[in-house]
Formats: sequence, structure tokens, C-alpha cells
Amino acid sequence: MATVAISAQGLSGLVPQYEFFVGIDSDGCVFDSMEIKHKECFCPQIIKYWDLQSISKYAREAVEFINLYSKWRGTNRWPALISTLDLLRERPEVTKRGSQVPQALRVREFIASGKALSNDGLKAYMADHPDAELDHALQWSQAVNDAVADIVHNLPPFPYVRESLELLQKKADAVVVSATPTEALIKEWRENKIDNYVRAIAGQELGTKKQHLKITTAGKYAPNHVLMIGDAIGDLDAARANNALFFPINPGHEEESWERFHKEGLRKFLAGEFAGAYETALIAEFDKLLPSNPPWKRQA
Repeated sequence: MATVAISAQGLSGLVPQYEFFVGIDSDGCVFDSMEIKHKECFCPQIIKYWDLQSISKYAREAVEFINLYSKWRGTNRWPALISTLDLLRERPEVTKRGSQVPQALRVREFIASGKALSNDGLKAYMADHPDAELDHALQWSQAVNDAVADIVHNLPPFPYVRESLELLQKKADAVVVSATPTEALIKEWRENKIDNYVRAIAGQELGTKKQHLKITTAGKYAPNHVLMIGDAIGDLDAARANNALFFPINPGHEEESWERFHKEGLRKFLAGEFAGAYETALIAEFDKLLPSNPPWKRQA
């Protein structure tokens, strides 16, 4: 069973058992959970709590673009919420309807505060900055968590995930590196009986993915011996910030990506053949799948 990291010290205290380290994202990477979570859980609660009923069609498109089909895919829920609201505010159809999209100014201040971008982080921030908007924001976030707990079940890992984890367990220290609440991560990994393949499970309560990688790997592994597996630009950014290599799980092509990792990518990583042309080609293919402009702007 994985050591559930309950503190940053718990992560930093992990002693390497192997020469190689692999960080693994969870939502949308190991599990096909991004679509159901954002379309059935996040989006309805954003429309409900942020008063977007009159522009629900456009709100849904913005939520899905930011969280699933763009370079912001996989972003923590708080900055993703702000990006969604800002994208809506720019849309001509929304302006024509005279709809007022919330600015969420207090939420922006929370994001900029340096507190952990989690419910617990928000509560800690609210202790010194009480505000009705933040009370409402916390209610929204808790409603999202409740919806996920109620709706998201029976999602097995993508094909070749289990096989890859079995190989990794014999060759590298593996840790779940995710922006998802830790409780949800533990539930998903345990119910699929794959938590025993990783050394620790780290969620949003322990900071960002960049921070997770830093405190688990800094000074412990040789160059090109640390790899991040993920399905979002944020995962690539976390890898680069820690001088780690990156293997993308391409959105919409997850099965093929995991098969490639199992049959080819892992071998190249362990053999010291990953950095350079091989990784560059993988990232170029990945980058094309995540645009920065939404379809309604590209069609204008």
C-alpha cells in the first residue's frame, strides 16, 4: 500500500530505493476521469454558484475549453475558475445578452496569497480575510467535491497503466503527483488496487505539482533520472521546473500513449535514451493537441 503523504515533510523524507524516479499525474492521465468530473461535476456547480444560468451554453463551452481542451487542461480549480470567468467576459455573445459575469475579486486575492489552492488553504486564508464571496466560493468548491464523490465511480485505469506500474515498481521510485484533493486520489487508487505500486500519493493539499517534484527529488537523483508522466501543459511545466524529463499522455489518445510508454518509453528512460530527439518529438505531438485559443475565436 502506498505511503499517503500527509505533509510536505513526509514527501521530502522519502529515501530513494532506486536510481530512477517517476512522478505520475492521476486525473486524465491514469484514469479517464477528466471528462466526467468537469462536464458532470464542475460545470453544473460553476453555473449554479456563479450565477451563469442565463449564459449556461457559453459557460459550458468555456469550462470545457479551459479544463479539457486547451493548454490550461489540468489547472487547479481556483485559477481555472478565474480563467473561465475571464474567457466568458470576453465573449461577444455574452456581452450582447447583458449578462454580468462575476469578477471574483476576493478569489483572485486568495490565489495570489501563496496559500495552498485547496479548501483547507482557503479556510486558512479566510481566517484572516473573512468575506462573503469567499464563504460562497468555499461552498462552491465543497459542492464540486460532493458531486465528484456522488457521481464518479467505477473508472478503471487506462489500458497499459497497470502493466506499466508493475514494471515501474521494479525499476523506479514512483509517486502520484496531482492537483486533485488527496482524499479523492486515495479513493481512486485504492479501489482499483494500484496504490501499492507507488511510494506515496500527493494531492493539492501539499502544494503544486512543481513543489511535489521538488521536495521528492531535489538532490536525490542524477540528471535525466527523473521523469514526469502527465496529460497537461502544467505537468510539462512541473517537469521543466525541476529539470525532469516528460512523457505525455496525449488527450484523446490515452490508450496509445500508455502502450507506447509500456513498450518503448520506459525502456528508453531507463537506458538513458529518452532525453533529446525522442522526448522532443513526443512533446511536439502533445503540444499540437492543446491550443491557446478557443474554437469560437479561431472561427472569428
